[in-house]
Amino acid sequence: MNFKKEPFFDGNSEWEDLGDGVSRQFVGYNSQVMMVIVKFEKDAVGALHQHFHSQITYVAEGKFEVTVDGETKILQKGDGFFAQPNIFHGVKCLEEGQLIDAFTPFREDFLKD
Repeated sequence: MNFKKEPFFDGNSEWEDLGDGVSRQFVGYNSQVMMVIVKFEKDAVGALHQHFHSQITYVAEGKFEVTVDGETKILQKGDGFFAQPNIFHGVKCLEEGQLIDAFTPFREDFLKD
């Protein structure tokens, strides 16, 4: 397994197009933690889902309708949320924006072979 070993992130790394107005960029990761920037176009959706990872998300730009464990709130720049393992969560982008996601352990499923 390859891990990102560079100690610095300069924002010039490649964006991965996930389709439907969503793309992501890896900041850094190892087997214990991963940080990802996720860019959303207006009305793009991060569908309700769950995973065994702990996830902390910070709203870097924009406005999002966020649902965590059945509770929905509107979050904007400077806000964030925490999703415990195996709790359903998802977002709808109300104003174009970016989320910064941190996961532990890292999201092996995000990496290409």
